[in-house]
Amino acid sequence: MLGRMPSVVVVEDEEDIAFPLVRTLEREGYEVTWLESGKAALAHLSTKSADIMILDLGLPDMDGLDVCRAARDAGFDGGILIVTARAGELDRVVGLDYGADDYLSKPFGLAELQARVRALLRRSQAAGSAHVLEADEPGGLRIDTDARRVTLNDAEVALTVKEFDVLALLAASRDKVVSREHLMSEVWDENWFGSTKTLDVTIGRLRSKLEDAGATDRVVAIRGVGFRLESGT
Repeated sequence: MLGRMPSVVVVEDEEDIAFPLVRTLEREGYEVTWLESGKAALAHLSTKSADIMILDLGLPDMDGLDVCRAARDAGFDGGILIVTARAGELDRVVGLDYGADDYLSKPFGLAELQARVRALLRRSQAAGSAHVLEADEPGGLRIDTDARRVTLNDAEVALTVKEFDVLALLAASRDKVVSREHLMSEVWDENWFGSTKTLDVTIGRLRSKLEDAGATDRVVAIRGVGFRLESGT
């Protein structure tokens, strides 16, 4: 994202919530697009890129969870921050299962939302020195942490921000156990106050995507400890 302003799409139909949010983000230096419906958001993302989507679940034309899932299915790999009045644990886990990266309950403070957006942007940008994590076995994954791309036999495996971060951490310690605590602190950082079930949801989606792509690498759960990325045989 060097050389341009980070872009944020705000999908919110209530003007009294959207207006101060858009104004605050613009003052922070973001390029902001405000849309009032799920269909408008999906149409926008089909033709233009965005780094972050801030998505309300209670939209007038369709459920925000369906917008989230449709965006992911269409290949949107930016950060998705859900904001909603639904504060239950079930809704939180379901939202993450649909492809969201973070979850913020209404009412929320603008300072907290800004912190969540900054955290998602940090994790969507290439950070640190460029390096590639590549398996030696045929069918193994090639993980470019600078470009934030995962490929298998030259075909890209589309991952969300959180899925990529979890996989990169596991790959950096290939065949070694990475604790749940370490994964949560590194991937969700100090701004996350939700359940650790979100890690299991992310791992589940990651496993499915790797299997669908035909990868021989496997994410193995070590009960009570954490997870390990194992090379295939």
